[in-house]
Amino acid sequence: MNTPIKKSLLTTTMALAVAGFATVAVADHAWGPYHWARTSNPFTLKLGDNVSGPWDSALAIASTDWTKSTVLNTTIVAGGTRPKNCRPTTGRVEVCNAQYGNNGWLGIAQISITGGEHITQGVVKLNDTYFNTATYNNSRWRNLVTCQEIGHTLGLDHQDENFDNAPLGTCMDYSSNPGSADEHPNQHDYQQLEIIYGHLDNSTTVGQALPFAPSAMYLDFDRPSRWGRLVSESANGRSAEYELDFGHGNRIVTHVFWADGHRHTQHEQD
Repeated sequence: MNTPIKKSLLTTTMALAVAGFATVAVADHAWGPYHWARTSNPFTLKLGDNVSGPWDSALAIASTDWTKSTVLNTTIVAGGTRPKNCRPTTGRVEVCNAQYGNNGWLGIAQISITGGEHITQGVVKLNDTYFNTATYNNSRWRNLVTCQEIGHTLGLDHQDENFDNAPLGTCMDYSSNPGSADEHPNQHDYQQLEIIYGHLDNSTTVGQALPFAPSAMYLDFDRPSRWGRLVSESANGRSAEYELDFGHGNRIVTHVFWADGHRHTQHEQD
């Protein structure tokens, strides 16, 4: 629970870090202002299970990990879409795996936004075209990417985007050779979720119908030509963010995890 005592402890921890008495840095990796609107904490977000084979284990691990947060829980429910299309369902996140083709990306996380900041639905796509290759066909990579893409749909960004430095021990970091610690969130991630969801809203988008649902939101957004404008990318181009703006605070935002040897500039015309 997000009790006054926990809030007080969080405030104290942040103050100590700023003062130099704490060795752990204060979390600062929110994905912009994006968050699920809700009227109480902890809230429960449904994850639609449209995965198969080894992805079932990866999804179960990620759901258990993110439920350790004090402000939210996740629960796995029956999928609401065909994996290849992976259409969104309002008020929850659909998680899918399929052979999406040689389009360059390992995984993508897409969120629909209303009012400029409230997440109304999310989609996670995991590309078996690459995960069936020798490089990525293992539990370490599956667990890392599943954990990270679901983390994005909660409102988290990356803690670090350098693939070649020492891993931070979180799935919200990039690594060229992930280890077991990189398959799960770390305390920084849980701390950032407490900050993101430290306020309450007057209404909820969790499990609710969309107040704004342009037909474009139900198309297949699996290629750069449909993701809108490039907003940002990592120094090596292996991570990128795109935005498709419908106006009036309504948009679809996409986080892309490119496979090794790929980057957004190679696929701009796809």
